[in-house]
Amino acid sequence: MTGRVPEAMRAAYIDCVGPADGILYGELPVPPVGPTDVLVRVDAVAVNPVDTFVRSGAYATPLPFPFVVGRDLVGAVAMAGPGAPGFSPGQRVWCNSLGHAGRQGACAQYATVAAERLYAAPPDIAGEHLVAAAHPAASAWLALFRHGRLRPGETVYIGGGAGNVGGAAVALAARAGARVVATARAEDAPWVRGLGAAEVLDHRSPDLVGQARRAAPDGYDVHLDTSGRGALADAVDLLAHGGRLVAMVGLGRAATELPVGRLYTRDASIVGFAISNATTADLAAAAEGVVRLLGQTPWRPRVAGRLPLSMTAEAHRRLEAGEVRGRLVLTVAAGNGR
Repeated sequence: MTGRVPEAMRAAYIDCVGPADGILYGELPVPPVGPTDVLVRVDAVAVNPVDTFVRSGAYATPLPFPFVVGRDLVGAVAMAGPGAPGFSPGQRVWCNSLGHAGRQGACAQYATVAAERLYAAPPDIAGEHLVAAAHPAASAWLALFRHGRLRPGETVYIGGGAGNVGGAAVALAARAGARVVATARAEDAPWVRGLGAAEVLDHRSPDLVGQARRAAPDGYDVHLDTSGRGALADAVDLLAHGGRLVAMVGLGRAATELPVGRLYTRDASIVGFAISNATTADLAAAAEGVVRLLGQTPWRPRVAGRLPLSMTAEAHRRLEAGEVRGRLVLTVAAGNGR
C-alpha cells in the first residue's frame, strides 16, 4: 500500500439510468478489494461514447447502483489482493474494461480492478496517451485481427481514418503489412497517409463508392467502417471473395436491407463486434497491441480537452451533443475524498 487508503472517495456516479445531468459527483465508500483484485489510485479517465450509452440505458447491462461511470483509467496500484501477483504498490497501471456487466466504473479517485483486466503501464508512454488510446486502439486491434482476421498483403477499407478508432486501425493495419484505403476529410488526408494509408478518399465525395471500387478493383478483404456513415449494401458490394465486414458502429441506426445474394455468392461474412463483449484473453492481447501501437507507430490519440473529474456530466453532455472531435480526458485530484 502506498500510504493510507481512505474509507471514502470522490466519484462521478448515477442512481438510475437517464440523461447526462443525472450524473452526480460526491462521496462514496472506497470499493472493497477481493483476493484477485487490485485497488488503483486513479490519475486520469477517458470518456467514451459507450459510457453515454450505458449511462442513458441505450446499452442495457447490469448496473449496481450507485453506479460509478466510465471505462478507462490510468493510475497507480494502491494495494493488491494476495491472488493478484505481479502488481505492487506504486506501480503504474491501466485498464479499459470497467463500467459494464456489473463492474463499477473508473470515474473515481479509487477503482477496484480484477487483476486479469489490469495492465502494467510502460514507463516511456505518457499516461494521458495511454488512457486516451485505451478504448479506441484496443477496439481497432480487436476489429482488425480478432474479428477481421486481417493478414499481411490483404487490402483493408477503413471508413473514418482520421478518427481515433479509425486512425489507430490505419496505423495497425499498415504496420501489419496490409494495404490500407481510408476515408477522411480532405484536410485530414496528409495525417492519415502519414499513418500508413496507401490511399485516402474524401468521405464527402458524391462518388465515394466508385472511388473505393477503383482503389481496390478486386475488392476489400476486410471492411471496417468506424464513422457510421457508410451504407451496408455498398460495403457488401465492395468486399472481395471471402471478405469480412466488421460492424462496430451504428447503435440506434435504422434497420437497412441486407444484400444477401452478394454476400453469400462471394463467401463473404459480416460479424458484429463490441469491445464490451471481449474476453479477458482478447483484451490482454489487444492491450499488447495498444502498447506496440504507441511505441512503434506515429499514431497518437487526439486529445480534444481535459476536464476535472467533477465535470464528468459536462463531458457526457459535450460528447452527446457532437461537440467533441477527439478524446476527452478527466483528471482526478489526489486526496482522501473529504
